[in-house]
Amino acid sequence: MKVYFSGISGVGIGPLAELAQDAGMTVCGSDMSRGTISDELAARNIPIAYGPQDGSFLREQLDGLDWFVHTSALPKDHVEIQIAREAGVRVSKRDEFIVEFIKQHNQKLVAVAGTHGKTTTTSMLIWCCRELGVKANYLDGTTLPWGESAEYKYDDAYLIYEADEFDRNFLAYHPYLAVITCVDYDHADIYPTPEDYRAAFAQFESQSQDVVKNTTIDNRITLAGELRRLDASICLAAMKKLCDNSEEEIIDVLNRFPGAGRRFEEVVENVYSDYAHHPEEIVATIKMAKEVVERDGLKGVVAVYQPLQNMRQYAIRHDYGDTFQGVDKLFWVPTFLLREDPSLAIITPEELIQEMNNPEIAEAAEMDDVLGEKLRQLQKEGWLIVLLAGGGADKWFRKVFIQQ
Repeated sequence: MKVYFSGISGVGIGPLAELAQDAGMTVCGSDMSRGTISDELAARNIPIAYGPQDGSFLREQLDGLDWFVHTSALPKDHVEIQIAREAGVRVSKRDEFIVEFIKQHNQKLVAVAGTHGKTTTTSMLIWCCRELGVKANYLDGTTLPWGESAEYKYDDAYLIYEADEFDRNFLAYHPYLAVITCVDYDHADIYPTPEDYRAAFAQFESQSQDVVKNTTIDNRITLAGELRRLDASICLAAMKKLCDNSEEEIIDVLNRFPGAGRRFEEVVENVYSDYAHHPEEIVATIKMAKEVVERDGLKGVVAVYQPLQNMRQYAIRHDYGDTFQGVDKLFWVPTFLLREDPSLAIITPEELIQEMNNPEIAEAAEMDDVLGEKLRQLQKEGWLIVLLAGGGADKWFRKVFIQQ
């Protein structure tokens, strides 16, 4: 089978392309720019066209092409979708492809869902299966310092997958085991009300053979950060259903978990990058940062925050209140714009800062050389620096400290 993946270098589609190639499929694709998974894809020699697509690269790939899989961000009238349809190629988003893959390769789907923590929990499950010798293929929504973002080795095995609720993607699946981290209202552009959001998770549960959720923290887990210990405890409960190893063996592996990309990932000494962009996630990440500050005797926490999506800010702006308690200095940069409603005015950093109960710690900033120099100086003085961003700030942030 030959498959073309549009949006191939992002964490949603890229790992799927890797999984397909591992399973023996011929893979190619396109993207607007180089993304998180680009280096992994390049190492696999996958043909990819970067930049605005006029359809010429897709036309070059039409011979023998069976399936065109595209990111949810691609508009329905995009030239690539039109060309694929006109050529009689099967066109779908990732969920339809994954469902077919599961069926064809006899996979038992272990689907990790939840508003927060699903990427870390997915990564922990993958780590545990690798370390304990459990046969499991996987699709993760991030980079992994100890492996690729996806891997296929076995038929008739588990497929561990981060099942995203955005675009109701997770409702396409009927998991062997559903692992639910938490449910806090999000994605107002997809779910009009909190009730609608909760109903989607209830449906996801109902169509799963077995479910793990509402787990309390196991005090034998010693990882830094309350939320990370909770994720590990959920992982422990799930692993007890997937293997015959003892709790002690599983906990030992979990306590050695080396982390995942952009989940409180240490970029350089005392500098961390995290995907947190929702108040609940931010609170948990700040707690983790405070633990590290106390453990290592640092001066305190300096945060750079880039909100994700202007539409989301309209839904959560009044939730910022005490979100940044524990941060000593906060640099608030402009919101990363994505799938926006053009009728909504862009809420500025200055306006969002005023929603805080402690606005005196914050200042509006731009991702420029001025801010970069401030951050480097604060690091030298012994502060912990953490980026909180669901958008594109991570690339700039790494250059500040790595490519000086």
